[in-house]
Amino acid sequence: MNWDTPPLLFALGATRALGERVAARAGLPLAALEEREFEDGEHKTRPLESVRGRDVYVVQSLYGEPSASVNDKLCRLLFFVGALKDAGAARVTVLAPYLCYARKDRKTKPRDPVTTRYLAELFEAVGSDCVVTVDVHNLAAYQNSFRCRTEHLEARPLFVDHFAALAAQGDWVVVSPDAGGVKRAAAFRRALAQRLGRALDSGLMEKRRSGGVLSGARCYGEVRGRGVIVIDDLVSSGATLVRTARACRAQGARAVYAAATHGLFAANAAETLCDPALDRLVVCNTVPPLRLAGSPAAAKLTVLDLAPLLGECVRRLHEGGSIVELTELPE
Repeated sequence: MNWDTPPLLFALGATRALGERVAARAGLPLAALEEREFEDGEHKTRPLESVRGRDVYVVQSLYGEPSASVNDKLCRLLFFVGALKDAGAARVTVLAPYLCYARKDRKTKPRDPVTTRYLAELFEAVGSDCVVTVDVHNLAAYQNSFRCRTEHLEARPLFVDHFAALAAQGDWVVVSPDAGGVKRAAAFRRALAQRLGRALDSGLMEKRRSGGVLSGARCYGEVRGRGVIVIDDLVSSGATLVRTARACRAQGARAVYAAATHGLFAANAAETLCDPALDRLVVCNTVPPLRLAGSPAAAKLTVLDLAPLLGECVRRLHEGGSIVELTELPE
């Protein structure tokens, strides 16, 4: 690979808007490609410039939407990676800000699939050299499923920047909506406390799930008279966040804000998130908030741009540099 030659950055159609911003932040033009549809529903995607011997990056966020299912997007991405390798690309790095099937990372019932591992095998089979994602649901499962190189970015610095001014006024508590998110919430609390130069308390929401039914109504931690920031990796139906907000309000919290990297907003999220217990919700643009468009819940929403983080990641990976400082935790 020629390190003096700039990398090529492609973005498939569904993620082109984000790809354009990533390219601008990386100081690159977005490389040209052809996506062609056939009458029977099949398709092909090919680069329109030579990739031989080049360092190539492909942006595609793997979420479902009305015009294209998650499987459609995954299939297109895999075929394009294969085409790049067949065309002689020296290295192909997949930038998947939202990685599909990352929640199915272990067997929870007899004969369950471990879909995260199967996904990894598909990426490896077409020749992916590196896969980069943001705030994956289970980091250990992600790292252990892949045999090719993986990199993991976190949106925590963006959330710290966003909440620093708010948390500087008054007394605030950082709450995890379930036991699985305790480490994530603790990392955010430490980073925000470091920015503010003072300690912040933490809390934990009781949560049990059986047969798709959530239960548990107690928030452990002192929230009375304080503002609460709830931290999670994703919002799907919004039920978990709203349960947490209601519990905090019932125990005397004066305000409840929430932040989650990925806003999927499935099912009845638009109606659920209208609940007055939740004041504001902050997400990143790994998934466009399509399902909230036009709903009252959209007025509560703030969307942060991950393009600077992804652009810097491309630059550092191409130059052989480290991205540790983009993700490392404060002591």
